Amino acid sequence: MPRKILVVDDDPAIRELVGEFLDDGETEFAEAETGAQALDLFKVERPDLVLLDMRLPDVDGLEVLADMRAVPDDDTPVIVITADSSSSRTIRAIQGGAFDYLVKPLEPEIVELTVGRALQHRRQSDTVAELQESLVRRDARERIIGASPVMRDVYKLIGRVADSDASVLVTGETGTGKELVAETLHQSSRRARGPMIRVNCAALPETLLESELFGHEKGAFTGAVARRKGRFELADGGTIFLDEIGELSPGTQKRLLRVLQFGQFERVGGSVTLQTDVRVLTATNKDLEAEVAAGAFREDLYYRLNVIRIDMPPLRERRGDIPALVAHFLDLYRSGQSAPPTKISEAAMQELMAYDWPGNVRQLENTIQRSVVLTADGIIGPDVLDLAAPVVAKSSLDYGELVRDGVPLKDVLANVERELIEEALRQAGGNRSEAARSLHIYRRYLYQKMEEYGIE
Repeated sequence: MPRKILVVDDDPAIRELVGEFLDDGETEFAEAETGAQALDLFKVERPDLVLLDMRLPDVDGLEVLADMRAVPDDDTPVIVITADSSSSRTIRAIQGGAFDYLVKPLEPEIVELTVGRALQHRRQSDTVAELQESLVRRDARERIIGASPVMRDVYKLIGRVADSDASVLVTGETGTGKELVAETLHQSSRRARGPMIRVNCAALPETLLESELFGHEKGAFTGAVARRKGRFELADGGTIFLDEIGELSPGTQKRLLRVLQFGQFERVGGSVTLQTDVRVLTATNKDLEAEVAAGAFREDLYYRLNVIRIDMPPLRERRGDIPALVAHFLDLYRSGQSAPPTKISEAAMQELMAYDWPGNVRQLENTIQRSVVLTADGIIGPDVLDLAAPVVAKSSLDYGELVRDGVPLKDVLANVERELIEEALRQAGGNRSEAARSLHIYRRYLYQKMEEYGIE
């Protein structure tokens, strides 16, 4: 969808110059010479961005800015144009709600960079607002959030296998949302009206875990004062979810294999064979293939559990989902249903997007919950995020070898520059303006380097 920019200046040469700086074949421009024209166009055209000269023939630019900011439910970024960056008027403009300012004479690179930042801010604000509105309409059961390509693949796989009785193994790092996948599989299946029983296999010692899974008879062990049904018995007709399946002992693995093969088991201390109709979902953050190779996990059980495998990606591999997740957690942890939702600043969102999230979605949730509590003015800034310093990946270049081989520094730097540009373009989906912004370089410089390195 083309962006729309309103340029307000009584000098036609300035309006024409701004158009030349920003014309990319997709941008639509509206022009106004006076404050009155500007306000009329602002209300009718609803632009994505306004460039507003501080000195207009009919009214002060500060008054026009105030009138624009007073329009209900509108947060269109306004960049003021001034002849004096040090004047108190410029400071008052920023205090009055201007996004930024430009100083005459206008320089194309500065105009382009400032406008790019403002439009990015507008997109982020619109995205968060839309997400918060959609969360109000969201089915309470629909808790997996994200629209990145890797998450769309997860949704497709869930849709294909949800209604079968095949065992599903959900893998992924801690905090990626494996249990939510299991819940969604159950809720989307024909067993949704049946029970869903959860067991954390790492939370109990072996003796208690067997009793928890299969039940026990009275007197089976010290403390067994009455017969107790196990989780497989309670899950009959529904689903059982075994989290941290890689922690099972060899004896429990053997008993679980029998349930998977025949649907049969005995309570601990019992001799009566019980039958159960249950779908088994499991999850682990371990490499079960490596566990099998090391003899720590039964190969036959592994293949029984791994009929369908769903891999949950770490958050650092789906950064595009972070704004949606943030909107969800802001709504979830608002101070009260009647209280206005907490917002997040652009700078804070940029820090969240840049962070590597070793604890994944769970860490992001905890960060937002803590920030909502600590923020004093209802807007989360970088100062309350308290993120650990990001871990910088080590370069794959062998610097010692490069020095020994006498590779010129300019060649090494050129190689790194080319790889960074290619990666930025990949992450931006080929959008060169977005790639330039992410690298903090001018778009013209990016074009020059793409041509120099032969990057398509």
